[in-house]
Amino acid sequence: MWDFFETVRHRHSVRKYQPDMPVEPEKLYAILEMACAAPSAGDLQAYRILVVRDQAKRQALVHLARQQEFIAQAPVCLVFCADPARSASAFGERGAKLYALQDTTIAAAYAQLAIVAAGMGSTWVGYFDEDQVRAALGIEPGLIPLALLSLGYPAELPEPSPRRRLDEVVIWQ
Repeated sequence: MWDFFETVRHRHSVRKYQPDMPVEPEKLYAILEMACAAPSAGDLQAYRILVVRDQAKRQALVHLARQQEFIAQAPVCLVFCADPARSASAFGERGAKLYALQDTTIAAAYAQLAIVAAGMGSTWVGYFDEDQVRAALGIEPGLIPLALLSLGYPAELPEPSPRRRLDEVVIWQ
C-alpha cells in the first residue's frame, strides 16, 4: 500500500478509461466511506453524493459538461452536491454560503485520493451546467451540484502537469 505522499503524487486527471473493467462494488463503497470520513463543519456532512453508473445518464452528463466524453467512458461518475440548508441549520447564512461548499469540496477531494489508493484514476469536472445537471439527474431541490468525479481504471496515465514553485504560492509570515 502506498503512503499518503505517494498517493498524492500519483493523482492525475485521467481522461481515458479501460472499457471492460468495472469498478468493484467493495472498492466503490470504500471510496464513498473515505469521502464521508472527510472533516466537515460541525460534523454535519452538508453534502450528498450521487453515484451515476447508468450509461445513458453518464452520456447526458457529457453534453451538460461541455462535451467532456471521458465522463461517459468512465464506468462511474460521482456527483457531489452541497446541502446548504443542512449547514444553515447550525451556522446560519455563513454555513449555507460557505461551509456547505467547503464540506462538499473536502469530501470530493478525499474521494479523489481514495480512488488513487484503490488503484484507479479520476477526473474532477467543475465545468457543467448546474441547472441542467440537477434536472437530468433529478437532484432534489436545495442541493447544489458542485463537482462531477469520473472514475475507473485508467487506459493511460497522463504525464504530471507542471506545478507552481512553493515560493510562488506560499507566503511565510
